[in-house]
Amino acid sequence: MYKLNNPKLERWSPWLLLAAVVIVWQIICSAFQVSEFIFPSPLLIWQQFLEFHAVIAAHAWRTFWVTMAGFGVAIVVGVLLGFLIGSSRLAYAAVYPLMTAFNALPKAAFVPILVVWFGIGIGPAILTAFLISFFPIMVNIATGLATLEPELEDVLRVLGAKRWDVLIKVGLPRSLPYFYGSLKVAITLAFVGTTVSEMTAANEGIGYLLISAGSSMQMGLAFAGLLVVGAMAMVMYELFSLVEKRTTAWAHRGANNH
Repeated sequence: MYKLNNPKLERWSPWLLLAAVVIVWQIICSAFQVSEFIFPSPLLIWQQFLEFHAVIAAHAWRTFWVTMAGFGVAIVVGVLLGFLIGSSRLAYAAVYPLMTAFNALPKAAFVPILVVWFGIGIGPAILTAFLISFFPIMVNIATGLATLEPELEDVLRVLGAKRWDVLIKVGLPRSLPYFYGSLKVAITLAFVGTTVSEMTAANEGIGYLLISAGSSMQMGLAFAGLLVVGAMAMVMYELFSLVEKRTTAWAHRGANNH
């Protein structure tokens, strides 16, 4: 009997699933003769990707570096706020509810305001990527620090460690798995934020390409742009997963013994 937890099957399962989805997608479009202006087939998307690959690449590069800029700011702010909130009960009680309320606000609603403040260009896109992605980082860092075992902290205090020593030498390393988990979530959100901003406040980027392609009824090109954004997010997700495995193997040793 074939093992369901076979490592090779697990490694190839995303690609097999993707291939199955594409095949079913193509069959549905061909069998029901779905209009390309409503729901383009994978074949049409691929054709338009090849035809406009230079244009897509230029817009994708703009979206990528703008997203990375906003994401970099989100990491810095998220880590600092997470450390502040997680290291102090008073800060946790005062700041966390306000940050939660702020995170509930639709970030797309900020784009018109950011346009008024910074004009059309990279400013609103970077800030939107930052606003939508810093919260998961902050929450996970704060959780990693706030859930440090009291018994462990007491033992370290008895051994002469100060509060700062406990946070830096024990709390932060313990928070690394939480941190990498938040990065994998936040990077996907950052791409969403950039794309949404580019749809209304830019003349470059994948978001702008989506609007332009939609207005000219080139739905294959629009879907190609969406797939490129998804591919960039997936690559960054896998990169963080690789770094996580290399730097926090101690946190996953139980999972590797299956």
